[in-house]
Amino acid sequence: MSKFNLIFKDQKTKARLGILSTPHGKVYTPSYVFVGTYGKFLHLSPRDIKKTKMQLAISNTFHLWNSVLSVQKNKKNDSFLINRFGTKLPTMTDSGGFQVLSLAFGNQNHVGKFMTDNAKKDKTYKRSRVKITSKGVSFLFNDQKLFLGPELSMKLQQKIDADIIFAFDHITSPLDDFKYNKKAVELTNKWALICLEEHAKNQKSLKNKQMLFGIVQGGIYRKLREKSAKQIGSLPFDGFGVGGSYTKKQISKMLGWVTPYLPEEKPRHLLGVGKVADIFEAVENGIDTFDCVIPTREARHGRLYTKTGHMDIRRGKYAKDEDVIEKGCACPTCAPKISRSRIRELIKSTDKKLNASGQRWCLMHNIWFFNKLLENIRISIQKGKFTEFKKKFLKNF
Repeated sequence: MSKFNLIFKDQKTKARLGILSTPHGKVYTPSYVFVGTYGKFLHLSPRDIKKTKMQLAISNTFHLWNSVLSVQKNKKNDSFLINRFGTKLPTMTDSGGFQVLSLAFGNQNHVGKFMTDNAKKDKTYKRSRVKITSKGVSFLFNDQKLFLGPELSMKLQQKIDADIIFAFDHITSPLDDFKYNKKAVELTNKWALICLEEHAKNQKSLKNKQMLFGIVQGGIYRKLREKSAKQIGSLPFDGFGVGGSYTKKQISKMLGWVTPYLPEEKPRHLLGVGKVADIFEAVENGIDTFDCVIPTREARHGRLYTKTGHMDIRRGKYAKDEDVIEKGCACPTCAPKISRSRIRELIKSTDKKLNASGQRWCLMHNIWFFNKLLENIRISIQKGKFTEFKKKFLKNF
């Protein structure tokens, strides 16, 4: 059974250190959680994953839906998700709720996890592509009528067999008003109770018991965020996720409303947030883990992170640059001295194998970068110098 030990708290902020012990290894928190949507990282071998010092990965219940139902139980009784990754590491799965959100929103107003701070609310907006009831969500996907609710989400996540799973929740849009968010909080709380009940039943058949995290909703409204945090925080979840949609400027404020009502002795996860500045805000407000596609998605397009910012390795100025991505970096790309020019040549190649090789070098560097950043954040917390480290790093970045 997984468990969480809180081992140190910063005196100046809410930042903290912990150890999340799972059947597949320990995670030292705060930690970045990397998104392997289908239970894999494109272009990375199991050996590559280990080299990046990755601690924790999250996969997508919605996208693994058909795969996990079609797979028979293997003789070794290994985790379905561990078999997909091909290496032993702690894992998470989301509930599938965010994908339903994405289907509902489409591309209207470019709504997703975040919206720009000056975006205007569209009062005519309707969720015409999904139907939400007290039992779950009905929707069309690839011309198929599908339904996903708390019971099925728990069943799917049990079969996927990640170490940490999330309750099915009703995520809202930045376009939604107070009234709609109020209904979403009520439905999320109702589904949370169902998820807890189903989870208790499902765990009896599992070799490795899963941690179930409840999710706090409430949008940009303090009253609703606090209400949701109190409700979800009072339930016997193993940990808690903070979900929903909001603008970038609202992250710190929103977390300040929520974390005081979540049990201190249990882990806290921020869903879908992971830019460098956001990491510091999350840690400062007592968040232990957070997932985001940024390190891997941007790596595949040649955007590489360094201590002084990021670079687009595809640009012409790197065509003859024989330096490594970042001087002093010990990642699996920089350590063997793979040059910027070589990476650019590979990632711009029309040959699929060469292009994949270029993406591989970029992926390993970015994952290492974010893992190293979190390692340094943990060291700064231990030394009581988190605030100083934050200011210095963001000034140079």
